[in-house]
Amino acid sequence: MLRPKIPTMPTPTGLVSPPAVIEPTTVTQHHPTPAPAPAAQVPSRPTVQLTPGTALALVGGGTAVVLVVGAVLVSMLLAVAITGASVAVCAVVIRSLISSQHRR
Repeated sequence: MLRPKIPTMPTPTGLVSPPAVIEPTTVTQHHPTPAPAPAAQVPSRPTVQLTPGTALALVGGGTAVVLVVGAVLVSMLLAVAITGASVAVCAVVIRSLISSQHRR
């Protein structure tokens, strides 16, 4: 089988810059101060309250989305079916034309 040739020591391409010089730094000890305690716990997210009108609007919106998507999908399926039927009719007509020429 074909095996790729992998270079054992690839050569660098482009410009090669010398390594940067790292100077030593001094480490200082820092004692952390305790953080102040929080005054009161605040909820991270506000609660959502659904009223009957809001729930009805959500159901109506969801129903509308489902109906629109369904109509689009059905129309695409119908377009494919019509295209297939027209191609089949064209094939039958061409076949009959070719067979009628062979009979003459």
